[in-house]
Amino acid sequence: MTDSSKPNTVRSHNALEDAQAEGKYIRPVRSFVRREGRLTKGQAAALERQWPRLGLHHSTSSIALEQVFGRAADTVLEIGFGMGHSLVTMAAAAPDKNFIGIEVHGPGIGACLLEAEQQQVTNLRLYQHDAVEVLRDSIAPNCLATVQIFFPDPWHKKRHHKRRLIQPEFVELLRSRLKVGGILHLATDWQPYAEHMLEVLSAAPNWRNLAGEQGYVPRPEERPLTKFEKRGERLGHGVWDLKFERTA
Repeated sequence: MTDSSKPNTVRSHNALEDAQAEGKYIRPVRSFVRREGRLTKGQAAALERQWPRLGLHHSTSSIALEQVFGRAADTVLEIGFGMGHSLVTMAAAAPDKNFIGIEVHGPGIGACLLEAEQQQVTNLRLYQHDAVEVLRDSIAPNCLATVQIFFPDPWHKKRHHKRRLIQPEFVELLRSRLKVGGILHLATDWQPYAEHMLEVLSAAPNWRNLAGEQGYVPRPEERPLTKFEKRGERLGHGVWDLKFERTA
């Protein structure tokens, strides 16, 4: 099989468009692997009540953040928020900021909306869609203050490394959506993936590592501990946080 026929090989958006124009089918990199489960009654009810107010739909035109949130404020975007507990906690703790979460799994969307409702969080909006497509199509360049990706799938096996979300092309897409001075915050509990992330970001142009030569930053106070992280700490497992600033 030639490289051009490998379905999961990461390619730039331009290469994908060129191939499609020639009538070729190429499966683009995704920010997720679908593992859909059933919503609980509470999640389903929260989805019905809150989605019309907090839900966003993928479109091929950029959203106007001031219109979406009814104000101008720094906007934090999180990719793959799971069940949403950390995202809602961060939004509740920073009411002066806007938060956008992207997740594909229905139960996670429902759980996040339910918790946001319970905590009366209003500075949060959600997408249920692939993050690569949302960033590419619906988020305008130079508009985000922070992008955060916590504990993405590390794809442990070497033959699956090409499926990892943090790749040069995606990092460049993230850079283009951040403001100059904006922050990309990554976290993982898998050291080989942390090393991969550090290598990719260090090689990418127009980024500055806020940890300097140390490579990784201590866990920032604004990132809540997850229950899995707390369990990992008890077992002596490590967690690696990276913060890079867009410089140009």
